[in-house]
Amino acid sequence: MRLTLLTLLVLIAFAGNSVLARLALSGGDIGPWGFSLIRFVSGAGVLLCLSRPAVSWPAGRWVAALALCIYGVFFSFAYLKLATGSGALLLFASVQLTMLVAAFARGERLSALQIFGLLLAMGGLVYLMAPSAAAPSPFGAALMILSGVGWGVYSIAGKGSGDAVARTAGNFSRAALLLLAASPLILWTLPEAQPGVTGIGLALLSGIVTSALGYALWYYVLKDLRVTTASISQLSVPVIAAIGGALFVFEPVTTAFMIACGSVLLGVGLATIKPPKP
Repeated sequence: MRLTLLTLLVLIAFAGNSVLARLALSGGDIGPWGFSLIRFVSGAGVLLCLSRPAVSWPAGRWVAALALCIYGVFFSFAYLKLATGSGALLLFASVQLTMLVAAFARGERLSALQIFGLLLAMGGLVYLMAPSAAAPSPFGAALMILSGVGWGVYSIAGKGSGDAVARTAGNFSRAALLLLAASPLILWTLPEAQPGVTGIGLALLSGIVTSALGYALWYYVLKDLRVTTASISQLSVPVIAAIGGALFVFEPVTTAFMIACGSVLLGVGLATIKPPKP
């Protein structure tokens, strides 16, 4: 029961990033770059407190940090255009599909069931984006897909032995430095209004609670979860995000989203099932 509750908390935290970003950005309380910057700087600070900086910094990698920046920045800009549930679904699907493509490129072969799941997931995304009054913004969807590719690359590049929290702290710290270094140029090119107290507070919540503490708790419970259980449990994140969007951002959950969500999540679930070894 304890493991189940902790896992549920992690999944709510992951979905919470989408809800907090949408709340902050849709209300105009903060710009997307400011949200990303505060999120990553505050998240890096907390992760460094949870691990030793002398161990964390060497454990990080610049390639992983760059992928993390791509994820975080495109994530924020995408939520200027997307509803919470649609954004989380596009993000989740593109992350999983990126990792499946990477596995295929490494020489892993997909079973017939995995191929069917992949096609089903892609069909769900096509259905979600089909022209209609409820279809997500194509530009916002493209940004979120790029964000998902960034997270997928980070998930691959960030793998390694040793303390996962320390490695994440090292990667987050590098990402925060990259964002700080790029801020003058970005804000000169795409100026943003001074963030409000609400926007700063939501960005801090995203960085400290749903990012840093969420990832630390995930790595804590992950060692007691089976790989398949961990993968399948993440299928609930877009659903939780959609519920959060309906409750806190007052976004409608459309029939088209529910059908696309079911197709994508079922497809991804089938695609991530590894065939038994002969």
